[in-house]
Amino acid sequence: MIYIIFCISILALLFAIGLARRVIRSDTGTPKMLEISDAIKEGAEAFLRRQYRTIIFLALILAAVILIFYKFSNSPNIRSLGPSIYWKVTLAFIVGAACSLVAGYIGMFVSIRANVRTAAAVQTSLNRALRLALHGGAVSGLFVVGMSLLGVGGLFYLYGGMQNPTHVPLEIVGFGFGASFVALFAQLGGGIYTKAADVGADLVGKVEVGIPEDDPRNPAVIADLVGDNVGDCAGRGADLFESTAAENIGAMILGVALYPKFGLGGILFPLFARACGLIATMVGLLVVKVKENEDPMKALNRGYYVTTILAMIGFYIAVWKLLGSNLWFFFAGVIGLLTALAFVYITQYYTEYKFRPVKSIAEASQTGAATNIITGFAVALECTGMPVIVISAALLGSYYCGRAALPDVSGAGLYGTAIATMGMLAPCAYVLAMDTFGPITDNAGGIIEMSKAPEEIKRKTDRLDAVGNTTKALTKGYAIGSAALAAFLLFSAYLDEVEKVTGLPVQVDLTRIHVFVGALIGAALIFVFSAFAIRAVGRAAYYVINEVRRQFMSDPGIMEGTSKPDYGRCVDIVTKGALREMIVPGMLPIIVPVVLGYTFKFLPVSAGRPGAEAVAALLMVGTITGILMANMMNNGGGAWDNAKKFIETGMFGGKGSDTHKAAVVGDTVGDPFKDTAGPSLHVLIKLLSTITLVLAPLFL
Repeated sequence: MIYIIFCISILALLFAIGLARRVIRSDTGTPKMLEISDAIKEGAEAFLRRQYRTIIFLALILAAVILIFYKFSNSPNIRSLGPSIYWKVTLAFIVGAACSLVAGYIGMFVSIRANVRTAAAVQTSLNRALRLALHGGAVSGLFVVGMSLLGVGGLFYLYGGMQNPTHVPLEIVGFGFGASFVALFAQLGGGIYTKAADVGADLVGKVEVGIPEDDPRNPAVIADLVGDNVGDCAGRGADLFESTAAENIGAMILGVALYPKFGLGGILFPLFARACGLIATMVGLLVVKVKENEDPMKALNRGYYVTTILAMIGFYIAVWKLLGSNLWFFFAGVIGLLTALAFVYITQYYTEYKFRPVKSIAEASQTGAATNIITGFAVALECTGMPVIVISAALLGSYYCGRAALPDVSGAGLYGTAIATMGMLAPCAYVLAMDTFGPITDNAGGIIEMSKAPEEIKRKTDRLDAVGNTTKALTKGYAIGSAALAAFLLFSAYLDEVEKVTGLPVQVDLTRIHVFVGALIGAALIFVFSAFAIRAVGRAAYYVINEVRRQFMSDPGIMEGTSKPDYGRCVDIVTKGALREMIVPGMLPIIVPVVLGYTFKFLPVSAGRPGAEAVAALLMVGTITGILMANMMNNGGGAWDNAKKFIETGMFGGKGSDTHKAAVVGDTVGDPFKDTAGPSLHVLIKLLSTITLVLAPLFL
């Protein structure tokens, strides 16, 4: 079975390479379009090079700390894991970090080349432009899932998992930690960059001088377009890579409990189910076509539905082959897929301007920015309710499916929740393709605007851009839904690992003082991290705004169209600001659990394992708080954004009106919510789980 998983993963990578070659061979349009695209490409690659140098430096330091900790620790808990555990965990961490870096880079590499080709294609065919943008995004999606399977499966095989399957899943947890570590910095740094540039471009360009979005006279316009790639492509690629990696490993750890029942099948099931999702995605991509007068979103939805149906068929085959054809486990996977659909519809309700929440924000903008922000924040708080009900129903339903499948096995219920997570992530590659589609079409629209293309062509790119905004919002909803299910899975895996190492169960009892303190610190960690991330955007945007104002004042020819702005200056300011500001919030979720667990290990506060129990409480409450906060920020920010777009369609005075200016202010408040702090919290939730999995012996 492991060889089938490897073959499918390699096939997906080859398919992705074929798509990339097809995209790159396409026409690049006029020399002016290519000039703009080259500026975007140069800025994005320069930022990523500098960001990756910083991340690699930090990752190597952390790898050395892990190696020293496991190599020289006298703890009997670590010694019990075997003499080779130190290099196995460290190697897994390095491989996970390297794969996460590659996943992020590939996502951006193709997107910064697909944008100009999409802009060129839209001049002759909407269908060709849509397929180019989607295939450009699919390269990232297929590489992310394919490399995740090869990385986790390859380490499992290399470490002797076929001979010792119950022990090896604990040795590869470092892979998930490495992937999460890189993903947090990639998402955080990219998010700070993209929103600092966006806020600077919008506040001065739209509000102060009244020029349209992506106007070539705006000195921050190239930085804004670069930000779409480093945040939404590179950042999200690393984010979903670590999601798939961490959840595969967590499910494999829980599958060890079913080894007496299913043998290797229960451990390899997550990998095989994900491989079936890759096949489904490849087919789903091929069926996407759109007519010139058709809504492009319908075409993308057709591909998603085909992918989902085929993924479910593959899921059933996986259950039949590996889990004894037990339909209760299949039903748990169906619950996961239905949860994904529910999150898509909830996100649409709160972020599309066809519905009440966004319309209420647009209406409130008529009385100024203050009422826009008040109403928008109320919508952001409200949108946490329905997702919690869906997550709770999914966890309960899948848990009882697992219990019904194997009523005589104690870990079956938890394994049911793991299968639901696998079901939700089955179409992950296609969802990531839709997500990367967004920044590609956004960039294509900017290139068309800056190259002075005819109005008819602009209307086509506007249609694609509107669909791209929707797919980005839906992907954020999908990401936080999968993070919520995965968080429970990884929390259960942490408790399971502690019990395996010590032979004693961990009791997370909030009436015990160290547990309550750990829970309190876990909740506060989410708020403090979010504050640092949002403040970072504000600081970086401050310098961009001042630079844009300076250029307009010092050179009146920019507004007259006779002088060219200094785009590179804004790109350089945002690059330095984003890299500087990402360090403190990025290190916070790594330092806090370690300090907490190690401190309580030696404090005489209670009998038992106070260090491990305090960290378990931090993990549990931090996860719950993070899910709520991420939902609030993602959907609230999306609602603010689309309220502005609703007004730009001509409602309440349209573009340039006082209502529109108030909505732009609200949108800039929501920008760091939905594109910096919110997405970074997805990663933080899983980073807390993977770091505690790797360092659990430290707290015992």
